Amino acid sequence: MNCEVCQLKELEVEHFEIREVLRCILHTIVFHRALGLVRPKDVDLELFEITYVQCGDVELEKKIDEKIDQFISWVEKHPNKKSQICLSFYEVKSKQPSWFTNKTERLYWEQWYVNLNVTQQPKQHSSKSHHTKVVVDPGESANEERSSRRAMVEASLREVLFQIIKFVNEKKDHVPPISEGVIYFPYEITMPSSSDSAFGMDMIKRMLHSGHPTMLS
Repeated sequence: MNCEVCQLKELEVEHFEIREVLRCILHTIVFHRALGLVRPKDVDLELFEITYVQCGDVELEKKIDEKIDQFISWVEKHPNKKSQICLSFYEVKSKQPSWFTNKTERLYWEQWYVNLNVTQQPKQHSSKSHHTKVVVDPGESANEERSSRRAMVEASLREVLFQIIKFVNEKKDHVPPISEGVIYFPYEITMPSSSDSAFGMDMIKRMLHSGHPTMLS
């Protein structure tokens, strides 16, 4: 099985922007790969003049938020490092059991790499609130600088959203047949582990196993 890979444009964000940016990107991808009936829900970003669509699934929102929390924790422990989070779609297939394998395996057919460069700013910007507001520095020049920077981030985020839509519209042949009654393809969200090298090796293995699938643990 071919595994299509999409490397999204790198975004330079501040710590307090991570949550909204990742929510926007991950939910947009999942929504465009949803199969069955969903309850589309428009979500307005608080930090940017952008509206995206969620599937209206509480459990899905919870799972994505949990992964974002893990990612933010990793970023806090590894400052000044470029970060990557991967959203993978896969099929679960039965296989002939043997003494050293399970009875099922994952066939990865699509992977999305979200690339963030988190810039270090004063601690006042750091917040885990779901409704974080922009903290504006005093002074006219500081206000202008922040407005200019926010506009640049917003433009870059829009580019990423268009990149997602373009990829989804152009890459269709690799998408597996739809099973009756299924709303979402199985997916997983992975991120850096305790060491960059381990994460890199894990991602290489996933790429290789898209042809020779990994086992479902």
